[in-house]
Amino acid sequence: MGPTGSGKSNFINQLTGRKENNSAHGLKSDTQGIREFTVNLSNNRLYVFVDTPGFDDTYRSDRDILHTIAEWLEKKYRNEVKLTGIIYTHRITDNRMSGSVCKNLDMFSRLCGDKAAERVRLVTTMWDKAKDKNLVESRVSQLETNFWKPLIDAGARHERFNNSSGSAWEIVRGLTGDGEAVLLQEELVDVERKLNETTAGKALYSQFQRLLHEQKETIKQLQEEAKAQKDPELVKQLEAEQRRLEAELQKTWDDMDKLKIPFFRRLALLFSKKPQSRKIELSLPGN
Repeated sequence: MGPTGSGKSNFINQLTGRKENNSAHGLKSDTQGIREFTVNLSNNRLYVFVDTPGFDDTYRSDRDILHTIAEWLEKKYRNEVKLTGIIYTHRITDNRMSGSVCKNLDMFSRLCGDKAAERVRLVTTMWDKAKDKNLVESRVSQLETNFWKPLIDAGARHERFNNSSGSAWEIVRGLTGDGEAVLLQEELVDVERKLNETTAGKALYSQFQRLLHEQKETIKQLQEEAKAQKDPELVKQLEAEQRRLEAELQKTWDDMDKLKIPFFRRLALLFSKKPQSRKIELSLPGN
């Protein structure tokens, strides 16, 4: 898992020997749905690698992405298949934690939970593109002691991917053994919650609330700016942008409505059965 363009598909390509598709390099999603790749090694060990779309997908909403991932996880868990490892990719070349990166990391931590954290590898990618080694080392320190700290405290480990087959396999071979259910699987199957009632579903609802507030503020600013302008062409452009944002605002409303939990159901959940795993809270901007 990881943001669009962070190297998820390339990591799997190095494991499977597939030729790389460069379409994700422009930060457009290359992975539209869940993709499974099977590798049968000569030592009779079978690996199944799973590529997932990021929560900043070019063509699909975050709610659709969560539904796709949840559906796959639930199906595997009901068939008694557990994950032996969960890899989260992060570009070491990123000079800041953008809103998109924070959103993906937040959703990742909330669907994993603390019990599966020891099966998590936080993998930094694109080391071959890093020019200032001192700068990227300081980024690693910031990730490990700040943004990733709750995950690492729960048992997750940071690994460096050097864009080679050997590097990818070294990371994967450290993840063999018995699998572990993630929090989202326990919530959907063991305690029979609906997706919008899970920790990840609630987090997505909160993200939509923040987005709704930002969109309303932007539309208000555009309206004030359009009134102050005397150039008809500029006013026309501002009004077009306002209409585009209003359409996005309606879509956010629709997504929120589908995730909303009725009051009496929220009350019932307070006294319902709880999953064994606990959520991991990250210290991220906007949380």
